[in-house]
Amino acid sequence: MSVDQAAVLNAIRHRRSVFPAQYTGEPVERETIEQLLELANWAPTHKKTQPWRFKVIIGDALKRLSDYMVEYYDENTPLEVVSEIKRNKMRKNPLKAGAIIAVIMARDEQQRVSEWEELAAVSCAVQNMWIAASALGLGSFWSTPPAALNANDFLDLDNNERSLGFFYLGKISDTGIPDSERDPVAEKTEWIEA
Repeated sequence: MSVDQAAVLNAIRHRRSVFPAQYTGEPVERETIEQLLELANWAPTHKKTQPWRFKVIIGDALKRLSDYMVEYYDENTPLEVVSEIKRNKMRKNPLKAGAIIAVIMARDEQQRVSEWEELAAVSCAVQNMWIAASALGLGSFWSTPPAALNANDFLDLDNNERSLGFFYLGKISDTGIPDSERDPVAEKTEWIEA
């Protein structure tokens, strides 16, 4: 196995969700974000529809996103189930990130492929970013609360576009990257031989 092959396999195996509580709050460099977006752009796409779109939220715009998240939560959560803990997370998490990338699906206007294939392509693009961010030592996770999935107005999206959540990026604090484990793949696999 070549060094490149080993590095790719290692990057896939060690990709983790790393949450804002583990970020330093320092900005992520624009060149690094551009590198992640370029790698996302190489995701598989049926009929080359390339349905992924991204809006990068940095600097003062993180505060606007924080305000939007709290406002959405307040307007769409029944009073009897409002949680100050959730509300505070909505406010604080965007401010801890070094950058947030809005993940958007731009549906092929000719609808040459099914919507689920477009969703799968965008998911592959996010996975490319996730693996690369992890390989670069950045923390990241894909957040999909209702406020993110209904952010079309906040993000000023076109009619054929749909918000699929926010991809948080951050420099990792001293707490490090958490360990993870998976159940054996043999328990999830059936071989059909005849």
